Amino acid sequence: MATLKQVAAHADVSVQTVSNALNAPHRLRPDTLRRVNQSIEALHYRPNRNARSLRTSAVELIGYCVPSPPNGQAHLVMDQFLHALCSAAETTGRHILLFTAPTGLEGMPTYEDLLARRLVDGFVLSQTQTHDPRHGWLKEQRIPFVSFGRVWKETSQPGPFVDVDGAAGCAAATRHLYATGRRRIAFLSWPKSSGLAEDRMGGWRQTCKELGLPTTGLAKRCPKDSIEAGARATAELLDAAEPVDGIVAVSDVLALGVLRELGARGYTAGVDVGVTGFDDSPLASVVSPGLTSIRQPMDEIAGALITLLTGPAGTGTEHLLQPELVIRGSSAPG
Repeated sequence: MATLKQVAAHADVSVQTVSNALNAPHRLRPDTLRRVNQSIEALHYRPNRNARSLRTSAVELIGYCVPSPPNGQAHLVMDQFLHALCSAAETTGRHILLFTAPTGLEGMPTYEDLLARRLVDGFVLSQTQTHDPRHGWLKEQRIPFVSFGRVWKETSQPGPFVDVDGAAGCAAATRHLYATGRRRIAFLSWPKSSGLAEDRMGGWRQTCKELGLPTTGLAKRCPKDSIEAGARATAELLDAAEPVDGIVAVSDVLALGVLRELGARGYTAGVDVGVTGFDDSPLASVVSPGLTSIRQPMDEIAGALITLLTGPAGTGTEHLLQPELVIRGSSAPG
């Protein structure tokens, strides 16, 4: 990797002139700035990220890849997160640079291009996947980053993260349904490849074990996060020899599918079957009956992410936050 001195020698200018081209280009004559930039590009120079970190950066922009909407639908919870993240960054005098990129290794050239053009000094990652390649690549490049969500199926986390304890949230939902008299409580999940879903299912399964409730045949994995998938899984549970009287869904979208299927059969959520979702999305409070759901503390999440990324050393590297169960009519009619 080229050094600042090598760039200066290649452009036949001083080291300070190269520094000005990077951090204060207005101080240079146009021809000088053009010559320095040509040398930077020719030598593929990148600033030393240890010396030029978010704490001293003149750019003060944090990159965030906007997730692709699942199934072409708006991701209401991530919209809330993005608003909270921008607000948290602005309290430190920084701003969020939004971009899109393919998932997996196919998206890494976008990250590399943003860094090569010195548009950002670090990243906030979200929508983490099993063995997510972004974390390891950024760590190898010594680029500051923090992740909203853990990387699943890793022996240790590849970098700092902030996450919500989904297992604890689903455990609380299961205990709530048990307290309302439910004794056959099912769980609607995503495919087994989702570490996030497995974590939340683990909270349901462990709580059922503690309460002496059955779990065999009561966990349904939906092929995708959609209302239709939630409705189909609910139909299977209701048509079983021993129908369920409670359903914990891994997301509000699947829970809305539960409500739709119950309504189509003439059942009343909260009376015939208790239902809970996860995320407390805006739709949870406008459907009838209102959907009991697990709320993620978005403002707290965003604040913790920005603190980890920009704060002084010693602020920690792992924050696991507790969600809140918001009870509405789908589980406990008034």
